[in-house]
Amino acid sequence: MTRARMAVMADDRKLAAAFLEMLAAERGAAKNTLESYARDLADYAAFLRARGRDALTAGTADVRGYMADLEAQGFKETSAARRLSAIRQLHRFLYAENHRSDDPTTVIAGPRRGRPLPKVLSMAEVDRLLSAVAEGIEDGSRPFVDRCNAARMAALLELLYATGLRVSELVALSANAIRPNTRMLVIKGKGGKERLVPLTDAAKAAVARWRELLAKTTDSKPSPWLFPSDSAAGYLPRQVFARDLKAVAGYAGIGADRVSPHVLRHAFASHLLQNGADLRIVQQLLGHADIATTQIYTHVLDERAKAMVRDLHPLTDEPEEKR
Repeated sequence: MTRARMAVMADDRKLAAAFLEMLAAERGAAKNTLESYARDLADYAAFLRARGRDALTAGTADVRGYMADLEAQGFKETSAARRLSAIRQLHRFLYAENHRSDDPTTVIAGPRRGRPLPKVLSMAEVDRLLSAVAEGIEDGSRPFVDRCNAARMAALLELLYATGLRVSELVALSANAIRPNTRMLVIKGKGGKERLVPLTDAAKAAVARWRELLAKTTDSKPSPWLFPSDSAAGYLPRQVFARDLKAVAGYAGIGADRVSPHVLRHAFASHLLQNGADLRIVQQLLGHADIATTQIYTHVLDERAKAMVRDLHPLTDEPEEKR
């Protein structure tokens, strides 16, 4: 094997590893899911190498060629669709992280399958999470470092549930992003597109308390980040936030496998729609370029419509035998 080919293999593995790390941190992907994606992407990478390509140079024709190869091997539609899903998500990740300037899978049509509904916490469960993390922040008998960590998590959770930010956007907020008189956050999302997201009083109060405690730490130094860390980037790694969030979920009596930063983003969108928000507004707040991406939440609208008919239709109060 030539050195050039070995270098391509190493790059593919690094990119796939970074993608899988994001799935684990942002979406709370289970171990089995990650292993399945890893196998699928390794097979895709091997196909591309045989064509003299890799994940950074593959074109639409290469992706179509891979899908045709799966069909020739007798793959079931469900299995082929799962592999295409993994490939799509990989290329979306590479585009979002600026490793590529395009996404070769955007025009690829896959087998039709029912789209699974997103994991969502109820409003009561979100309240339990927020209450669990806020408990003890003001307790002077607790170790100061524990109070600081709790205040940071409270600020992160309040911001996430109030804004629906992607976890990568949340942890990388600048120190100047939120001030006492700040009503709207300016967020630069995927593709460098900016959007405005309103802030709640609860989120601003949680951030203010976090800042107060942070300023009292002995090793506190001026930082350009709202959530500073000793990491290479200088701010809290999203993996650390995801890990700590699962610990809070356990304390709140919620299964750790049901909670991740991405699940709270889903909760933000679903609860807004449940309370009457317009789908287009939710699209703008989430930073979705295409409303089709936001339409995964229409199951909430369907349930609300059923409830309205049940509660408001004049015939629903009539005895069954008169209908």
